[in-house]
Amino acid sequence: MKYKITHLNTFEYDSPVEQSLNTIRLKPRTNECQRLLFYDIEIFPNSVTREYTDIWHNPVADFYIPQKHSKLEIQTTSIVSIQKAPLLKQLHFSNKMKDIFESQLFRDHYLHYLQATKYTYLPEHYVKEITQIIGNRHNPIEFSIALMTHLHKNIRYDKTATIVKTTAQEAYELKAGVCQDYAHIMIGILRANGIPSRYVSGYLYVGKEDDLIGDSATHAWVEIMVPGVGWLGLDPTNDVEALENHIILCAGRDYTDVSPIEGVYTGGNHTLSIKVKVKKIDHL
Repeated sequence: MKYKITHLNTFEYDSPVEQSLNTIRLKPRTNECQRLLFYDIEIFPNSVTREYTDIWHNPVADFYIPQKHSKLEIQTTSIVSIQKAPLLKQLHFSNKMKDIFESQLFRDHYLHYLQATKYTYLPEHYVKEITQIIGNRHNPIEFSIALMTHLHKNIRYDKTATIVKTTAQEAYELKAGVCQDYAHIMIGILRANGIPSRYVSGYLYVGKEDDLIGDSATHAWVEIMVPGVGWLGLDPTNDVEALENHIILCAGRDYTDVSPIEGVYTGGNHTLSIKVKVKKIDHL
């Protein structure tokens, strides 16, 4: 599958901004199943980006605008090729996988993805409540798939229920939220059960049927580490595996590691509008 993604972020300020310093994570990754074929960024007012890779192996860029401006536009155009990842539902959790999964070396290597963060923490009684419903803690693959389905059925998708700073605990108590909240809740439960998991931001191709949720802006889902296989994705918002319809931008411990745009500026309040278009293409 090949996709062309256009992503426009427009910041409009109440009064002219003196200067701004920004960090963006809008360049799709290249990994075992995904290849970045083309990437371009346009910034207005004009600015030069400084690109680097962060500690989570995400492509990041900084840019600085010194002059006064009343509007900031950041538009990226990407073309990505995706090959289908191994199907989690078809994987057999072998004794060899189990030995690796339970080893101290494995625990130590993925320690960052086993620890709770401010946004993924859930109180122990909530974790126990859900874990008892799911069962089968000894097979992390089956547990993760069952958890995804459980959250999809029991958390209401509601764009008005939460904000970007909502924690997993707050969203779980509301039993409502958006893709970010589904991902944070799922990660909190997985990590509490000893399953290395990470937060993934990216884009979603909904297809002609329009039966998937999350294409109006960046989407979020979860990846678990499967011994001997690698990171494989689950999308609790849609109750599907993250396969050829999911285009990865960044991955980290929670949303704060992968925020698409961060910045500081001198001036008043602002409004942000986001337009994302994901189109399947046959050739470059």
